[in-house]
Amino acid sequence: MAIDELLDEREQGERVKAWLRDNSLGLIGGLILGGALIFGWQYWKQRVQTQAMQQHAAYQAAVLDIAGGDIEKARQQVASLPDGSYGELAALQLAKAQLDAGDRDAAIATLQGVGRTEPGLAAVVEQRLARLLIDAERSEEALALLSDASDSVALEARGDAHFALQQLDRAREDYTAALRGLDSAAPQRGLLELKLSEVGGTPDEPEVES
Repeated sequence: MAIDELLDEREQGERVKAWLRDNSLGLIGGLILGGALIFGWQYWKQRVQTQAMQQHAAYQAAVLDIAGGDIEKARQQVASLPDGSYGELAALQLAKAQLDAGDRDAAIATLQGVGRTEPGLAAVVEQRLARLLIDAERSEEALALLSDASDSVALEARGDAHFALQQLDRAREDYTAALRGLDSAAPQRGLLELKLSEVGGTPDEPEVES
């Protein structure tokens, strides 16, 4: 090997050593930070999994209590669940059991206490709560709950609230809009057409401009 090549290798080696000396603290800090991030990620994943398992167990316990007829115990289980899909699903089942037992007010309270965080489930909760409020002659509250209604089920429920308050023009608008959002073969279409006829509308009525 030529002398100049040996000198180049030694020079390169010295440069590497010098670079390591100058940047050792940064390298060590980076390694520590990287290790902390990895540990934190693993801890977070484990924590999320543990919480999900605990919530599922609490949900299952509530469902078993409902099936066994222990409504009060189920109510306590549901109240202890955090906001999220498990809490909303359990609340829907509890409210049905309370309604079946003849306690409409308790069913309303259960659904009003739900933290509606899952959009799909939240819509179901709001629609069921609105119908219970209408049945309890609290239609103004139902209207406030369904103020942003856009799907056919919610629009029909809002139309029912307007009808209960004898606001027939508004009921007709909602029923008409609800019908237009339904498939022609939808099983609930017949009943909705009857409701529209009752408030002076027809199934083929043009959409009312707001």
